[in-house]
Amino acid sequence: LDGDNVAQTIYYGLFSLQHRGQESSGISVTDTNGPSGVITCNKGKGLVNEVFNQEKLDKMRGNLGVGHVRYSEAGKSGIEFAEPLVVNYYKGTLALTHNGNIVNANELKEKLSYDGAIFQSGSDSEIVGYLLARERVKTKSVEEALLNSCKQLRGAYSLVITSPRKLIGVRDPFGFRPLCIGKRDNTYFITSETCALDTVDAEFVRDVEPGEIVIIDSEGNITSNKELAAPTPARCIFENIYFSRPDSVFDGVGVNASRIQAGKILARKFPVEADVVFGVPESGNPAGLGYAMESGIPYINGFIKNSYVGRTFIKPRQSQRETAVKIKLNPIKEAIEGKRVVIVDDSIVRGTTSLRIVNMLRAAGAKEVHVRISSPPFLHPCYFGTDIPSEDQLIAHNRSVDEICKIIGADSLAYLDEECLYEMSKGLGICTGCFNGKYPLDPPTEDIRGDYQK
Repeated sequence: LDGDNVAQTIYYGLFSLQHRGQESSGISVTDTNGPSGVITCNKGKGLVNEVFNQEKLDKMRGNLGVGHVRYSEAGKSGIEFAEPLVVNYYKGTLALTHNGNIVNANELKEKLSYDGAIFQSGSDSEIVGYLLARERVKTKSVEEALLNSCKQLRGAYSLVITSPRKLIGVRDPFGFRPLCIGKRDNTYFITSETCALDTVDAEFVRDVEPGEIVIIDSEGNITSNKELAAPTPARCIFENIYFSRPDSVFDGVGVNASRIQAGKILARKFPVEADVVFGVPESGNPAGLGYAMESGIPYINGFIKNSYVGRTFIKPRQSQRETAVKIKLNPIKEAIEGKRVVIVDDSIVRGTTSLRIVNMLRAAGAKEVHVRISSPPFLHPCYFGTDIPSEDQLIAHNRSVDEICKIIGADSLAYLDEECLYEMSKGLGICTGCFNGKYPLDPPTEDIRGDYQK
């Protein structure tokens, strides 16, 4: 908002959020001092540095913009799902980005289609955009239209929207996904994680609260509406366990400290005699350090990670995940050979990755392999934006811990207890539906998660 060209800044911010999605990336910009409603948008499949180059960024002139990296949480990864979504409608133009999953998306889409809406993709964001455009025609402001639109949505959504003159952030009533506000001189930012603010030298101002709509105008005035807020928030605890970058802070809880705490709890509750302990990079590293700190077992670097391979959990296909694991991690033989090792990982979903890791350590000469997991067993699917599939694909479904231990070939296995999650989150309201089936709102009557069920 200070007259600078924001495309370059957004580009650097997206780099620090690349861990949140690797399917596609995009940036849109507009100039609040220029013709109203003119938006320049570039997006494509791939990583941020694969989609953008300096030539593209130089052509994107404007002082208001939004960027996005996509994680195909609905099992859909075509270019038509890339964001930002640019909406041209009767009252003007806006650009919209979305993180989460709308559980009544099919119901809304069917209803809107009967009213004449034409959809180009199965994206939740397109539904949000159409709702907003329709409500804006009937209301006096974009704020009112947004409030009316969000009242029709059920599920997880953190939204960042640019209208011709305003920057808007929205967090769903339960606060499933993170969203925060930052400031650098006269420029304001709204982003998923605080690490992006650090990258662009912005100061953290505050979190967008669950159920809050925040509007920042061209003068830097911030207005807020918290009418949507649920009585009890339900933040996704998997942000603390896996998704968020360790140097981020989520609703006042440091992610790195949260993971270290999980490792300490595991060491207290599930000790084992061993020679070395280490985490499975990257999200398992802080928990591994916590286990070592509490147990007194020396912490080592047991794996070398290939930095040019992305996160295997968020690959859209199982075959891609398995291939990525082969080239992503390599055990350091001289640090492991002949030793009893404890490895700490953030989760076990299907079990194939854990089996491969244990086998790698055995091949490297590990005498014993003890696995500790800094989350409870996944027993149920997630409908709110995390790739936790149907129950028949979850290794923990209908299996005991001992049975899972045998399947992955470990000498021992232990998971974090569910009650410890509240200690990790410092007592904040969290969603634990994937662990216990107790969702903060009713899941959809029909599955909305596309290829997950195949």
